[in-house]
Amino acid sequence: MLPDHVVNGPDVGDYPWGRFPTAPDGEWLEPLTVLAAISAVTSTVRLGTGVLIAPLRPAALLAKTVATLDVLSRGRVDLGVGVGWQAAEFAALGLEFDARGQALTDTIRACRALWEQSPAGIDTATVSFDQVFCSPAPDQARLPVWFSGRMTARNVQRIVQLGDGWIPIMGSTVGDISDGVRRLSDALERSGRSIDEITVQSFLPVVRDDAGVMDVTASLETVPDLCAAGVSDVYVNLRSLDPDVSDPESSCAAVVQALGDLTR
Repeated sequence: MLPDHVVNGPDVGDYPWGRFPTAPDGEWLEPLTVLAAISAVTSTVRLGTGVLIAPLRPAALLAKTVATLDVLSRGRVDLGVGVGWQAAEFAALGLEFDARGQALTDTIRACRALWEQSPAGIDTATVSFDQVFCSPAPDQARLPVWFSGRMTARNVQRIVQLGDGWIPIMGSTVGDISDGVRRLSDALERSGRSIDEITVQSFLPVVRDDAGVMDVTASLETVPDLCAAGVSDVYVNLRSLDPDVSDPESSCAAVVQALGDLTR
């Protein structure tokens, strides 16, 4: 699962959710390109974005790129999307920052049309086309799309109409997630869908020991509460386990072992 920034402005200190992961000139590889490389040397691992800033990309081009990745990987793509937070990033691409929420909704609506209809047409506030073909379609009959962010009325509507999952905003508490899942469940039921169709993802809250190293056992003690709140998928940032990423296999093995002990 990979994050996304096309460019960074100098204002990374204004990051709303704590300390930004890098300096403004930090290296951010384009995630769909990297996932294509990973797909070539794997056969079962899921390939996800957490999250791709979908409004930064033209809808038809995004649909084509994601469908291509899904075909090459034989149906292993999970597309997590969000609106982004940096005005400078949108300005660099000639896009209107304040319209990014509408653009996210319209972009994914357009992707769904291009993936699932042939020919496809759509007419929204920010995306319009008619009688166009986008082939090949994704390998998956329905490519999963997760929407990130707070469970606002707009996000509820996005997930109900277009989505398959929710990625709560960073810093969300167990209570926040539980309340969001209840709101989403009610809205899905009213629309004829079920919360059982939806995945809910959460970062694993990291507990560190006195030396500042992640305490795997203590961190995983939060998993039962997350599951009770409605979380279906818990994931860990590799750098939380191993800041230098010097021994990723051993670090991951410790998490797998601890999760196995927890589930037993």
